[in-house]
Amino acid sequence: MEKNFTCIVCPMGCSLKVQIEDGKVVSVTGNTCPRGAKYAQTEAVAPVRTLTTTVRAGEKMVSVKSTQPLPKENLKKYMDMINSVKLETSVNVGDVIIADIDGTGIDIVATKNVDI
Repeated sequence: MEKNFTCIVCPMGCSLKVQIEDGKVVSVTGNTCPRGAKYAQTEAVAPVRTLTTTVRAGEKMVSVKSTQPLPKENLKKYMDMINSVKLETSVNVGDVIIADIDGTGIDIVATKNVDI
């Protein structure tokens, strides 16, 4: 099976072709750097995304993000978990809002200082 992607790692936007056999990447073509090949391999079999959203802190909103990319297939579940959080105290950039979300080893952290 062949999948086509446009690389998003740098502004060049290389057109990538990924050959997949038995659920594994056997070749990547079209990349001009090793980062493009790595992106294509991950995107083809196990896509991930950095999750950015907001959490309510009193009457205000706090921007948050994942410290590492999370599996794309589970983003809705992670959003449901994040949306259930209601903070009652002030937060600072880097404060952990949800530790180890869903056992991934990845934290959701504040990206903005908010005083309540």
